[in-house]
Amino acid sequence: MPELFQHISFAYPAVFALLLLLPVMIWRHVKKSDANQSAIEVSTIHAFRLTTWKNRFRYLPFLLRLLGVTCIIIALARPQRRIDNQTSEGEGIDIVLCMDVSGSMGSRDVAPSRMDAAKEKAEEFIRSRPVDRIGLVVFSGESFTQCPITNDQQSLISQVQSLESRKHLIDGTVIGEGLATAVDRLSRSESKSKVIILLTDGKEDPPATRLIDPLTALEIAKTKGVKVYTIGVSAGASTVIENTGNKKSVQPDFLDEELLRKIAVETGGQYFRARDKSGLKSVYSQIDLMEKTKVEVKHHTRYEEKFLPFLLAALVFLFVEMLLKFTVFRKFP
Repeated sequence: MPELFQHISFAYPAVFALLLLLPVMIWRHVKKSDANQSAIEVSTIHAFRLTTWKNRFRYLPFLLRLLGVTCIIIALARPQRRIDNQTSEGEGIDIVLCMDVSGSMGSRDVAPSRMDAAKEKAEEFIRSRPVDRIGLVVFSGESFTQCPITNDQQSLISQVQSLESRKHLIDGTVIGEGLATAVDRLSRSESKSKVIILLTDGKEDPPATRLIDPLTALEIAKTKGVKVYTIGVSAGASTVIENTGNKKSVQPDFLDEELLRKIAVETGGQYFRARDKSGLKSVYSQIDLMEKTKVEVKHHTRYEEKFLPFLLAALVFLFVEMLLKFTVFRKFP
């Protein structure tokens, strides 16, 4: 019953003025009862002190009538439950996040680590694009599709959150193969806008098994009409990645900014450098502004009528009142 009154409004609240009839009904009932009382003289009232269940419940029919009238008034006020729906429609963009998961992404020059910062800001970017279809490609010494292009935001976010550096992949950095795999994901897309966001912290460092170099992948992207935004993640020229006691492990900055800039410019995108988490957030915000999606938000409001339970309750109360009045509480003249 409490759920029945959640989000309830009334189409005709002025009808509640009829509740003023209830005190009038009570006054008339009391007055009528007094008028029907007869008086006799007796020597003792001991016998009249005995109570029965009929005496105790003699007001029950009238109470049922009051409840019935109350429910009728509520039903006439037309209780309704308002339901608001919101739908987003528009022309989305197909986007592939192409992320480096090589061992160097575990470096802590970008707190808490390059990988954790990249995952956090990628998740925020995904949540900001409710209409777009987004996929995820990862690369280290090889590349593969972690999540195909999808509208299922939660599934994609779960895949991003599960990323770990060097997990199940050959050591190395194959930017070219990562880019080529991302382009292949978009080659089947029918969207007018196809975008890749390529994030790495290093340069091409391929194993002997490499199949596609970065420049070849660049030409493929240009042929397919794919725009590539590139992001270089690193704090500076050389960074401390571990500090245990007095020992410090220093890793040089191998970021190949020239290659990343070339890939971005020749595909119509832009290169960004992120030196910390706030810088990475700013990069994704800029990309979000440049790749705007046409979104139309529609609001729908509908009402569910809730008068029927009150009307049925009124009929039950009045029926039981009449039943009791002409059976159990029937009065004989």
